[in-house]
Amino acid sequence: MSGAGHFEAYDEHGDEHDGDEGEYSAAIEGGEDGKGGADEQQVRYGRPGRPEGPSDPDDPDGPGGGNSPDPDRHPRIPMPRAPVEDGDRPLPTLEELGDLAPRPTPAPLALEHHVLKSLLGAWALAACSVEETLAVEEHLGDCGSCADEALRLREAVGLLQRPESLDLDPGLRTRVLEGCLDRRPPRIPVPQWAAPYDAETARLDALLQDFGDAEWHAPVRLRWFEGEEETNRRTTVAGVIAHLLTVDGLVAVALGLDDPLGDVVARAPTPSARTEAYWRASHFPPTRSVRAPWREQSHDLVRTVSFTGGGAGKLAVPYGGCELPLHDAMLDRAFECWVHAEDIAEAVDYPYKPPSPRHVNSMIDLAARMLPGALAVRRQNGLASPALGRHLVPAGAPGRSLRLEIEGHGGGEWLIPLDSPGAVGSAEHEVAHVALDGVEFCRLAAGHVSPTEAAAGQLGDREAIRDVLFAAASLSRM
Repeated sequence: MSGAGHFEAYDEHGDEHDGDEGEYSAAIEGGEDGKGGADEQQVRYGRPGRPEGPSDPDDPDGPGGGNSPDPDRHPRIPMPRAPVEDGDRPLPTLEELGDLAPRPTPAPLALEHHVLKSLLGAWALAACSVEETLAVEEHLGDCGSCADEALRLREAVGLLQRPESLDLDPGLRTRVLEGCLDRRPPRIPVPQWAAPYDAETARLDALLQDFGDAEWHAPVRLRWFEGEEETNRRTTVAGVIAHLLTVDGLVAVALGLDDPLGDVVARAPTPSARTEAYWRASHFPPTRSVRAPWREQSHDLVRTVSFTGGGAGKLAVPYGGCELPLHDAMLDRAFECWVHAEDIAEAVDYPYKPPSPRHVNSMIDLAARMLPGALAVRRQNGLASPALGRHLVPAGAPGRSLRLEIEGHGGGEWLIPLDSPGAVGSAEHEVAHVALDGVEFCRLAAGHVSPTEAAAGQLGDREAIRDVLFAAASLSRM
């Protein structure tokens, strides 16, 4: 490789000279006196030298040697070189730079007005080439009509682009937890029937965490269905959380936990009565301070049912006029948490997605199992058609049935017995068929959609269909 090219180097006195690559390599490999290689020496100050040791006046690298500040000797370390443009050498030409040379900015295309106007749509979509973009933008500075049209097109593009929600996918939490639990199962797992309540309270708490005072006092209209018509109650976001706190207290008391409301609602057994008693006992409207006890209570409920195991699911939870097993009561609380979370999100104009399909399916299953009882109550009150002489169908026997088909989110099929709560749905005795979207059915059961306005596909006995749709709406409450 010797003679491959000349380069600038420094002799041992620091003088600049020209030498070939072979001579310099030999000096490095053999040391300053040609004895020993660079691997036998330590590199100091950027060049081969001896290891540091005691002071030696004869050592050119030691104190008093070549590195000492001696005005009569040149420094052993080369000083920084001056920039090329400060010297007397010519700067490199563009041909010498080759691919490193800066490329000139292309000149705008010389296009006619009608051609530039036809490019405005592509320019608004950022689909023009570099040359076309330069030509259009230069033209927009001179043509007012095209500039106005370009502004309108840019605004239209903004409307066409669907804004992405900043909310996380509601199923993300479940997937992350399942991935973690596959690697390390929990020592005390949450029962499956309590998982929807755990997920929905966590989602609602995430919605509340960034609320300011204005959002906590935003008006909310609670809606439900009574008899043959809709009814509503005005409150605030904080009032809704207080409502959830009071009704969750029914489950807490059934599990042996303390009622967070104490004696205030001790004599109010139903969910609505508990809520009204709490609101009346409050000296001031509920504020954001209600969030902490509600969230603490939800944690206590999930923790307690996890420690008690799956056997506690059959524990009865009184709701005033009726009772629900604990596993159904937890599903009911998850459903109401989701419904009121949507009420809150609507009040503050914030998007809120439905629960995961698996949890929606469990909620729909609970409503489908409660429909025969709700239908029987309406029949007793004269709000539903008579059982057509089939009211004596013994428990466990098949009777007239309606097929409830749920499509989409949390879909499935259920056979609803029509003549007796104890009867069994039978495909052989099917008299009607109703098809509904999963989220639409849940909103019907929450009293947010009127039975007469529910978008349902209907086939068969119209009277039976009407009775079932109104019975579904009657499941709602404040």
